[in-house]
Amino acid sequence: DGPYDPNPRYDDYLRARGWNDPNPWQNVANSGEGPNGELLNGWFMRNAGAAARVAEEDSETPYMTGRAMDFIRDAGEGPWCLHLSYIKPHWPYIVPAPYHALYPPETHLPPRRSLREPQDPHPVYAAYLEERFSQAFARDEVRTAAIGAYMGLVKQIDDQFGRLMAFLEARGRLDDTMIVFTSDHGDYLGDHGLGEKELFYEDVLRIPLIIADPSTTADATRGTVVEEMVEAIDLVPTFIERLGGEIPGQRLEGRSLAPFLLGEARADDWRDAVFAECDYSLRHARKTLDLAPMDARACMIRTGRWKYIHHVRFRSELYD
Repeated sequence: DGPYDPNPRYDDYLRARGWNDPNPWQNVANSGEGPNGELLNGWFMRNAGAAARVAEEDSETPYMTGRAMDFIRDAGEGPWCLHLSYIKPHWPYIVPAPYHALYPPETHLPPRRSLREPQDPHPVYAAYLEERFSQAFARDEVRTAAIGAYMGLVKQIDDQFGRLMAFLEARGRLDDTMIVFTSDHGDYLGDHGLGEKELFYEDVLRIPLIIADPSTTADATRGTVVEEMVEAIDLVPTFIERLGGEIPGQRLEGRSLAPFLLGEARADDWRDAVFAECDYSLRHARKTLDLAPMDARACMIRTGRWKYIHHVRFRSELYD
């Protein structure tokens, strides 16, 4: 419904590249083009299989990588902290050539769903099954088109991250830069009959977290996998501790992951549960359930074995 512009400078960049359009982010970077030149809006998942109109090198992910490199150049030799937040592989699910054609249907994993799931469903889950994005991803043709584009977007990020690592290596900064690769959530893409990113399935809760600590003291743990439960709120304490600062425990609930990086962690000294919250007051599910905004929320506690979900107005859920 009109321009949705996460970064006006990117619009200016596309216009400088010759796209004279009032909303080039949507109509160029996130739309395809039909055989007769018609615009194929990327917000509609039926267009996910099309190649975006933008040239690959001018699309969002390379653009953001270039801005990150500019930032590092401008920082010079001094210390810096960069939060490089790629918007993709978020919807609109559309990607420029050649990435749009790299993952045909035979490369896709089948959806994680059971015929039992919608039988006698929890009321909140049932309401989410009625959301438009869930109804769309319940259709195999929609899911197939979206996943092909989604995987292409992931591959593009992989390639651009390689470009950034080569840049850091050429400047000699891999030896003194901690790198964390993570995400804010997963994406159902039709798993459990759902679209989007909410509720408390592992598909959206278990996010990637890869940490490269450049110090020689971390050599002993390099390439290992940590099985203990960690949370996104652990990152800021980790940065503070590794920079030699004192963690303000009265304000930060997370715990530093430095002991895992340096081989000093003990399993019996770590947390035994993680937490998550969900606020769906802006979703149609709230109206479907006839809830006040403050009642459209739930929270979860997960241990190694159990997952307990508390709802404000509905029965709780417990999973082994």
